[in-house]
Amino acid sequence: MAEYSHTLCPTMRSIMLANRLHLLLPFALPAAADASTALHDIQSPALDRLIARATLVERVIGEDFQRTLPHERWVARQFGALPDSAAAADEAPLAPYMLRADGGDPGSATWACVQPVHVRIAHDHLVLIDPASLELSDADAAALLAVARPLIEELGVRIEAPQPARWYLSGDGFGTLAGASPLRASGRNIEIWLPHEAHSGERSRAWMKLQNEVQMAWFEHPVNEAREARGLPAVNSIWFHAQGTAQTVRSPFARVLSDAAATRGLAMTAGAGTAEPPVSFAAWSALAGGANGTGGAQSGTPSNGAANAASANRTLIELDPFSSPYIEQDWARWNDAFAALQTDWFEPALAALQSGQLAELGLTLCGDTGSVTLTVTRGDLRKFWRRRVLASLLIE
Repeated sequence: MAEYSHTLCPTMRSIMLANRLHLLLPFALPAAADASTALHDIQSPALDRLIARATLVERVIGEDFQRTLPHERWVARQFGALPDSAAAADEAPLAPYMLRADGGDPGSATWACVQPVHVRIAHDHLVLIDPASLELSDADAAALLAVARPLIEELGVRIEAPQPARWYLSGDGFGTLAGASPLRASGRNIEIWLPHEAHSGERSRAWMKLQNEVQMAWFEHPVNEAREARGLPAVNSIWFHAQGTAQTVRSPFARVLSDAAATRGLAMTAGAGTAEPPVSFAAWSALAGGANGTGGAQSGTPSNGAANAASANRTLIELDPFSSPYIEQDWARWNDAFAALQTDWFEPALAALQSGQLAELGLTLCGDTGSVTLTVTRGDLRKFWRRRVLASLLIE
């Protein structure tokens, strides 16, 4: 991973460390093939100015069939969540941290996240739909879980379900099973995304048996009958992903504001403060102003690693208005989300850099295969010779 550093006197360094904000934006970069549609008529002068003057920290060009998402890999690397033996290019073993964020204790066991999903029949294959589009209530998820739990435990698999629609399974029978992130596989033929043994590429008999038994138990279940009567898709399968074991992690941020269970769980494990993301830069700035850039209400106490000179007063905010429209290829809605970010975040962040209220802004813009990370300071804004444009960041 590319790195950057500053050589400054102690006084200047203390100034530069104040109010350093990093925005993580999943699915903010359309694929180059979609760019003409996605970026048509977008007006983003503030983001354009930030991108034009920024320093490029890293550009990660992924591959078409990677099973994890760029923003998942980014947070795993930032927090040091990959074991030394990991094939880091395509691993994001985030389930144990998700479990912690959801209220469980992963301990030293190996965990996988399992979610109820809908798989629809296409012409000659099966397609996974975005789990968020299911509109699955906690009550319905709990009813389906009650049926599935004895089938899971009968196989000698441990299950924790602090959230009804997000389960965590631990069992020796799953070995080194690798599953694809649901949003990576959504909208696609599921054949190549089904779980397989990471080292051999073979399908797991233990998982296939469990999946088939749960599917049969849910067929014509009252919950699904009621959903279909309301015009909602049946919950007809389960999806396995993010298997891994919790590592000793560190936080490069003092505070992490995110709705994503994996990101929150990593921050909690590292001892960083956590909270929900604010609705705008102004809301974050108002909260931060009362606590020297702390970013508002939080849980957890920053550890020594999270509060050292490299991370003090550094906040990560993960904003995710793009995932659903990106997966559904709804570029009008994606454009609306982009316009809202321009008004609520990019314009005020640029103004804060110009006034010195913000010392540094980091941007990690992700697509579905790759990502780009940039940083911009007040001094960078004066580098008029830099001319980078948004389109130059797109991943082929």
